[in-house]
Amino acid sequence: MQRQQPGGAAVPLLMITEVAAVLRVSKRTAYALVRSGQLPSVRIGRRGVRVLQTDLEHYVAAARDREGR
Repeated sequence: MQRQQPGGAAVPLLMITEVAAVLRVSKRTAYALVRSGQLPSVRIGRRGVRVLQTDLEHYVAAARDREGR
């Protein structure tokens, strides 16, 4: 699934399982990041949660900055 950016470029929407795989954490931890607001998400229907790939990239970059890398 993809979402259109204002400039016309499509940004992939990732499922929680994909987010967990990228971060190498459990699905539970990925959901906790979303619930806490640390990782922005989009709700699809009642149960579906998706994360914009760009939001995940920003989260990883911010985590790197916090650790001084």
